[in-house]
Amino acid sequence: MRVRSFVAAVAAAFLVAAPVLAQPSRYGPERGGEDETGPYEVVANWPQPVPGFEGYRWGSTAGVFAETPNRIFIFQRGLAPPSPAQGGPPAPATSLKPQWTHCLMVVDGNGKLIEAWTEHDKLFVRPHKVLISPYDPDKHVWVVEDGAHQVLKFTNDGKKLVMALGEAKTPGNDDKHFARPTDIAWLPDGTFFVTDGYTNTRVVKFDRNGKFLMSWGKPKPAGAAKPGPGEFNTVHGIAIDNQRRVYVSDRSHSRIQIFDENGKYLDEWTNIRQPYHLYMAADQHLWVADGVSNKILKYDLTGKLLESWGTYGQFPGGLWGTHQISVDQEGNLYTAEVFNGRAQKFRPRKGVDRARLAGPPLRDPRPGSR
Repeated sequence: MRVRSFVAAVAAAFLVAAPVLAQPSRYGPERGGEDETGPYEVVANWPQPVPGFEGYRWGSTAGVFAETPNRIFIFQRGLAPPSPAQGGPPAPATSLKPQWTHCLMVVDGNGKLIEAWTEHDKLFVRPHKVLISPYDPDKHVWVVEDGAHQVLKFTNDGKKLVMALGEAKTPGNDDKHFARPTDIAWLPDGTFFVTDGYTNTRVVKFDRNGKFLMSWGKPKPAGAAKPGPGEFNTVHGIAIDNQRRVYVSDRSHSRIQIFDENGKYLDEWTNIRQPYHLYMAADQHLWVADGVSNKILKYDLTGKLLESWGTYGQFPGGLWGTHQISVDQEGNLYTAEVFNGRAQKFRPRKGVDRARLAGPPLRDPRPGSR
């Protein structure tokens, strides 16, 4: 008994004297840090400078879409030549007066420019989003051009413009016009919805061939205490789940409204400061880029917040006005930032819990689809 008591006393004394060691957590064994990039790490020096425009600053970068891990579209507002250093942090990219070139580019997984669709620069006034329908085996490339009041559809190689909805540089609020549209989402049969947008306050539904079917939405009445169902202010993003429910970013009302495919109001999630972009993952979680809090947010489809990361900054990994996000098949996440004027690539941290990552995108389930 005396021996056991002596051993216990020595062990207790050691535990009191020994330093407390950091314990591994979900963030890994490192000490300190703020988990600014969540389950990801930023890829340095991505993308690479545009050849012939080294030292130029990108204009406001509104769109990014990863068709594959080695083919990423970036949609941005020109290239600004170097200017004398003024001291302090760079001005927001929205204040630049860039040369109107290289608005739509394609880079590989290393960020190297592989395509520049400069022949189409003349069509663009204020690039907004770039997307590919998950249900299109031909992978047409769609761009939303809010300054030109148009939605444009190109062949995957950019050689041909195959559809133009809206009259160029002519705003309106009918079946043939938009007023600063913002985003697109598709149903499996090719039916698609356009959020319209900054000036108009509606969602517009088209068949797969671009025939107008219907629209819904209106502004909040003057003097109303709060907006009601189907009332919008800055209809900015849209996503659709596998039950065909339509999630719409009512950005300036700080909420997401949910409708059926014919515009019937179903529900809403409030207190999301400014949802800039909505991304529906194949695993049926909705990811939101908040352009004011500069966070990337994960919700289940009941509206429960599951993940939140991101911080304001002009440094690598910081975010400023995340306008679109995209995820490739390897789990890399891409951001387009309107105020920082850049795209960034975030790769999963080594050993991270994969459940914390944004799930892969929806893909066409039909056999033989790419």
